[in-house]
Amino acid sequence: MDQRKRRRILGRVVTTAVLIGAAVLIGLGFVPKPVPVTVGKVERRTLEVTVDEPGKTRIRTKYIISAPVLGELSRIDLRAGDVVEVNQLLAQISPVAPMLLDERTRAEASARVAVAQANVARSQSSIKRAEAAQSFARDQAERTRKLHAESGTSQQAYEQSEYQLRSAQDDLASSQLSEKVAANELEAAKAALASMSGKNAGTRLTLSAPVRGQVLKVYQESAGVVQAGTPLLEIGDPRALEVVVDVLSSDAVRIEVGAVARIERWGGDYPLAARVRSKQPSAFTTRSALGVEEQRVPVLLDIVEAPVRWASLGDGYRVEAHIRVANLEGAVVSPAAALFRDEGSWHTFVVRAGKAEKIQVQAGARTPDWVEVKQGLSAGEQVVLYPSDQVASGVQLAPQAAARQ
Repeated sequence: MDQRKRRRILGRVVTTAVLIGAAVLIGLGFVPKPVPVTVGKVERRTLEVTVDEPGKTRIRTKYIISAPVLGELSRIDLRAGDVVEVNQLLAQISPVAPMLLDERTRAEASARVAVAQANVARSQSSIKRAEAAQSFARDQAERTRKLHAESGTSQQAYEQSEYQLRSAQDDLASSQLSEKVAANELEAAKAALASMSGKNAGTRLTLSAPVRGQVLKVYQESAGVVQAGTPLLEIGDPRALEVVVDVLSSDAVRIEVGAVARIERWGGDYPLAARVRSKQPSAFTTRSALGVEEQRVPVLLDIVEAPVRWASLGDGYRVEAHIRVANLEGAVVSPAAALFRDEGSWHTFVVRAGKAEKIQVQAGARTPDWVEVKQGLSAGEQVVLYPSDQVASGVQLAPQAAARQ
């Protein structure tokens, strides 16, 4: 009898324990589990804001050598890539005799002489302006150097004055080269006019290189009759490279002449330092890859590195340009992936006491990875990256740190 009683009691105890265990399990099933999230850290750092666009290199000044008169062109032996020196023979043309009696051609030749003389005069005026600009830039640079040595000016102002001096020197050199080219064209025009007037009849006209450089293109290689004005060769100095970047007009407004830039993905293992030399005053319309009309503005960059560091670059090479438009020191920044728009404002989820808290923030400048936070966050706080629909205010979180950017 006692044994039966003990069995009944034991059965009741076991049944009760099972029921209690099941109730506990059911209750735990209704307890919300922490939502796994990836978190990032709000930091105080220097934020460099850049305009990032692809660009293309090009030789700053190209010279097209054209036939000054109708004549018989001798075969051109030069090839693209050949180095030519100043006054080196490029081509020879024997004027066609019947054209000596062509009044219209003679008048055109006289007009070419007048145009060439005007180009020489304009080039000489450009040289005078460039010399004045160089003198002014040199004086400014000297004053800035003295102030910088006495800690009276910033490093940025010092670098800006040095760049302006180099730019003025380059402009002067370019103007001097243009004057040489104009003088060379004037000599060729005078020679053509003399040939058509019966002077030096039968004498071959020689076309020489106005500057030292490389042959970029050969338009007319074979011997044959060519018309006056026919392009024969194109030459230029590959050491005088610039980078052309077409930026959105909304970005062009923020870009200042002299701004710091860097060139990447040009083929080398290191970025190249550059500066904004100028931006065009007019925009042009183009279409994006998605077919959307865009207004873009050409911005010209000068590479400020020593030519030996980018000697392998050539004309028309594709590069990636990063033009600085702001450099915010000591800014409070949040990972860009933590911010989202809600009801027309920027928000983020902050991790506080293991739970999510939705707060509104005032965002400022941004880069692909970081956003300046003017109000709402403090350095050191953790924010949820790419928050899902499961994340809401008061939700328990299971945070995991993201890889440091």
